[in-house]
Amino acid sequence: MPPLAQRNLFHDKIRLTVTLTGIVFAVVLIVVELGLFVGFTTTTSGLVDHSQADLWVTSRRVPYVELAVPFSERKLYQVRAVAGVAEAQKVISRWGQWKRADGRDESVQVLGVSPESSMEQPWNLVQGSADDLRKPDAVIMDEMYKEKLGVHHAGEIFEINGRRARVVGFTRGIRSFTTSPYVFTTFKRAQEYVNLPDDQTIFVLVKLAPGANVEQVRQGILSSVANVDVFTSRQFSHMTQFYWMFTTGAGVAVLLAALLGLVVGFVVVAQTIYATTMDHLREYGTLKAMGAPNTYVYKVIIQQAAMSAAMGYVLGMIVSAFVVHASQSGGAAILLPWPMAVGMFFLTLAMCVGAALVSISKVTSLDPAMVFKG
Repeated sequence: MPPLAQRNLFHDKIRLTVTLTGIVFAVVLIVVELGLFVGFTTTTSGLVDHSQADLWVTSRRVPYVELAVPFSERKLYQVRAVAGVAEAQKVISRWGQWKRADGRDESVQVLGVSPESSMEQPWNLVQGSADDLRKPDAVIMDEMYKEKLGVHHAGEIFEINGRRARVVGFTRGIRSFTTSPYVFTTFKRAQEYVNLPDDQTIFVLVKLAPGANVEQVRQGILSSVANVDVFTSRQFSHMTQFYWMFTTGAGVAVLLAALLGLVVGFVVVAQTIYATTMDHLREYGTLKAMGAPNTYVYKVIIQQAAMSAAMGYVLGMIVSAFVVHASQSGGAAILLPWPMAVGMFFLTLAMCVGAALVSISKVTSLDPAMVFKG
């Protein structure tokens, strides 16, 4: 590790500040774009990923979770009779109209669940509990949508499709991909809210018995229950994500923005590192005139780039942490899971070193005699 690299890097504080600013900008830009992409995909399949179910039974040819259609409730009992099924419960997910106190209507997505089940319960509760759904007219919503739905505190009474709904609790961070917030309630009450006949359901969620084989149980349900599809939670989650990512323009736009963030970030870093190298051409020429081999000069340049990457990464992640935290109270979630944070370090290092390699080609062709010219 050439000590010259460190002295060279810290000698010009202004140039170092400019270099780190460029790297920090690139890191934050990439984190925001990739974080939006991760947040987008996570939000679209949030209901499936947090359901605690092993299998989802739907009507035939359902492309994603929001587009399911009703089927006979009798299929629930047929599913329960299949070997390997420990628990099966009905779940409703359907649109409804929420009437605010000021008379304005807002669209919501009503989720009817069984309070006795562990599957598809409201998670991240900050006030109230799932048991509170047993109370008359009880619903639970996310605190993020209080202003949108005109809610100020628990206990307030509203209407869903003309029927009473009393807020008994709040969750935190359960975003809806659409503009319609999720509203949890009991299955029976959800049937009334969305005018679903008593003998129908939207989904049947299945939890397997210990030791049961997922594929065997899935095939058992398909052979025992007519006109249904059966997916594992992972499969149904991927189907929903794929639909929103590649079938709708919104998903493609987010993906392109993430790729554009990578390209712009690399260009910014490359330009910054290259400019820094060019500012020290005479010093590198002096080293070569003194007999330093090219490999030593390369080590100096790459070491400077690596040190810049490490410092820029730390500063960039600090700024990114504030951006990610601020997004949690907004409509668009920016997520930064730890694998992505680790990957960002290696990506930053690769960008800086890659930019340094571009600069090396200039130094390689450098004439040592330049140091003796005016």
